Amino acid sequence: MRELTSWSSGTADPEQFPYHVVVAEFNRVGKHFVDKELLARLARVRVQVTARTPAAHPLSAFLDVALDKWDARYDYRSYLALPLLPLPTTAPARPRDQVPAGQHAPATPDSQHAPAGADRQHGLAGPGAGDGGRRERDRLLVDLVADAVAFELAASAGVTDLLPEQRPGPTLVTKRCRLAVRAVFAALTRLGLAATVTDPDPVTAAVALHRLAVADRDPARELALRLSMLPVYVSHDEYLFIRVLQAYECLFVGVAEELRATITELATGRSRAAAARLAYARDLIGGAGALFSLLATMQPAAFRTFREYTEGASAIQSRSYKLMESLCRTPEPARLDSTAYRSVPEVRDLVRAGHQSIDQAYRAAVRDGRLRDADHTLVRQQMAAFAEAVLTWRRTHHRLAVRMLGSRSGTGYTEGTPYLAAVRSVPVFTAVSTDPRPTPTDPMGGHPE
Repeated sequence: MRELTSWSSGTADPEQFPYHVVVAEFNRVGKHFVDKELLARLARVRVQVTARTPAAHPLSAFLDVALDKWDARYDYRSYLALPLLPLPTTAPARPRDQVPAGQHAPATPDSQHAPAGADRQHGLAGPGAGDGGRRERDRLLVDLVADAVAFELAASAGVTDLLPEQRPGPTLVTKRCRLAVRAVFAALTRLGLAATVTDPDPVTAAVALHRLAVADRDPARELALRLSMLPVYVSHDEYLFIRVLQAYECLFVGVAEELRATITELATGRSRAAAARLAYARDLIGGAGALFSLLATMQPAAFRTFREYTEGASAIQSRSYKLMESLCRTPEPARLDSTAYRSVPEVRDLVRAGHQSIDQAYRAAVRDGRLRDADHTLVRQQMAAFAEAVLTWRRTHHRLAVRMLGSRSGTGYTEGTPYLAAVRSVPVFTAVSTDPRPTPTDPMGGHPE
């Protein structure tokens, strides 16, 4: 690889690192099959850059993700390249998690929605200050899904040779276009941009979505998207799989921020603001069902092909989901000692340190007289509605996993669908009851269990 040799023998400026040729080689064969000589060279580069200035942090973060299998620390976060995405984090970072160029520090969400249409003159790169990261997360969600559908269209048109195995047919590509637009429509509505993607033809609407996403996208954000796509194999559908899971992480981070703010609002007697936060979080979870519909278009044979090389990475390792869960209520000791929480030690430590939950904040507000009468009813209703949205999400997750995996074990050394079946009806809150029965329909369509 001449470019890497030239870079190493020259100034070795981190900002001039030949990312494109390294990523191209990873994508050509899949991360699982990258030549060991190249991995060894990248490991030596990492030694060169880790002691440098903050300008080296983005490169160091990329190398940590690229070398996860080489280092024998491959997991869900590194598979999805989450440290490389411009996503505010809601859980303590491990020492090796770096902050890439252009990434924002965590913010405290504002209680009000940003004004509709505020980004209309700016594409997706419009100002978002003062909204606590809501608009930034919506923009990232749109970026991720738009990139996924752009790959579908490029592959269908024969203009890319990326991940060439098991290409879907035209009918499936059209379906993915339709579902991709639907998956981000709520986010586009919040951004005041939904009218851009209303063409009745799914492909035309998907093209418009991609054009909207790339308009005014800065180089750092574009680089983050390119670096965050490192599939383990060369199966076409893994691109969609990675982008949808990254989109879910984006949503879970947003929900966790809303739940944290709900706790603060309850503690300070702002019951209506707390209810509004819960309603916003419910809308985020409810809208996430459309992502399941998109993910359900994966070809089962393709999924089974690339998942052979994802052992060690599992959604059970999602920090943002566990943080969301633990912000609702404190997990029981058995749950906290389970594989689910041992897989996310940072969140487990937070819980053990006594971080507060909505359950606790709600009970304290009732006990201290800060939550009464109509406001009490409103908060209870919003807690119940949010809980039902989470339970629906869990049931849909289980149903999709059964469709794709059957009785096979999960990756990340987990038991797979039996685990999802066991936790799908676990109460979201203990202070407010929710009927755990399935709803008449689910986001993927079909019938309840």
